[in-house]
Amino acid sequence: MTELRTLKVALLGCGNVGAQVARILIEDADALAARTGARLQLSGIAVRNVNAKRDVELPQELFTTDAETLVKDADLVIELMGGIEPARTLILSALRNGACVVTGNKALLAQDGPTLYEEADKAGVQLSYEAAVAGAIPILRPIRDSLAGDRITRVLGIVNGTTNFILDQMDSTGAQFADALAEAQRLGYAEADPTADVEGHDAAAKAAILASLSFHTRFALENVHCEGITSVSAADIAAAKDAGFVIKLLAIAEKLTDSDGGEGVSVRVHPTLLPREHPLAAVRGAFNAVFIEAENAGELMFYGQGAGGTPTASAVLGDLVSAARRLVLGGPGRTETTTGHVPALPIDSATTSYYIGLDVADQPGVLARIAQLFAEHGVSIEIMRQTIHRDAESNVESAELRIVTHRASEAALAATVEAVKGLDVINSVTSVLRVEGV
Repeated sequence: MTELRTLKVALLGCGNVGAQVARILIEDADALAARTGARLQLSGIAVRNVNAKRDVELPQELFTTDAETLVKDADLVIELMGGIEPARTLILSALRNGACVVTGNKALLAQDGPTLYEEADKAGVQLSYEAAVAGAIPILRPIRDSLAGDRITRVLGIVNGTTNFILDQMDSTGAQFADALAEAQRLGYAEADPTADVEGHDAAAKAAILASLSFHTRFALENVHCEGITSVSAADIAAAKDAGFVIKLLAIAEKLTDSDGGEGVSVRVHPTLLPREHPLAAVRGAFNAVFIEAENAGELMFYGQGAGGTPTASAVLGDLVSAARRLVLGGPGRTETTTGHVPALPIDSATTSYYIGLDVADQPGVLARIAQLFAEHGVSIEIMRQTIHRDAESNVESAELRIVTHRASEAALAATVEAVKGLDVINSVTSVLRVEGV
């Protein structure tokens, strides 16, 4: 029987995901060796505090605070520390030393991914990051490999479990945002400081990664238009529900063509109304899903757990096995393809539909004036619904209008909303949200 080669694996970070990765490497060593053709030896785990209490019991002798030395002696490096530094420096060191790297660091990839990709190319090693986008869902490899012969035109993703849980709670129970957030924190879906999630920053980093792979052009975080969910109210949720929609925080990347035939890509994250029959509308709780539209494959959806130690560890181990096989078989590392140089477009260039809630005076001619204003801005109304309200104290009637537009440029829609605000029959604009899937 041929003796298997041993590959040294350095693990940087031992949090919720890192601890599960270490456990699987130890417990499933024989199975992983059979799949890769090499023994994957966990040579050490770099942490800040070697004595910290951890949920998974691991051999104490594996822990070290000397990450630099651990990386220099490794064939494969798994980075699960998070943050920009020292993760960036350690990954660059590993790549330059000829080690393949697996990371789940979406923030670093979105901020400085091109530098890391270039270093991997120079060294001829593999840089993999399946765990950076949607936890256990295999999405990056299908985009990079399975759809390599196709042309992706659009990607829509629910890629943040915290915000999906909050919005789902608001939709199913009628809870206010603050109460739904508190419940997410109680259950461990949201951090004590939920800013990165609820303001959309986490989803924006993932959107940049998805766009880069889908359109073969390197997009950074600065190319992503980002809006969070903190302004979404229970009233917005209820109004959307009444109109047959559900609100989701979507990461969207789509190829657009301007009037001169030039192509560009719009990458954005914002709360979005979806028809309840859309596949993404059924994604509940803290789950994630990515919906892809391609010229030949048509519509595809990938669904699963988007967070958690064990599910995310599955994605990390998938990348590790792929990289180990590459080392066993030889040849250059597989990286993303950046054959295109499609420009990132500002949000004004996007085409979308709007849902607009208006509180208006209940008097003749109001609907006609509003419709005329929309027409003057080149925006077509698809749905208009009116509900009459009477103030209990003043006994004055007002009307609530809910308008859904046909698709138009973001610039035209934004200008229309501003013009509507100036009408003397408008008491207030109660909500403005983008709509997809109609």
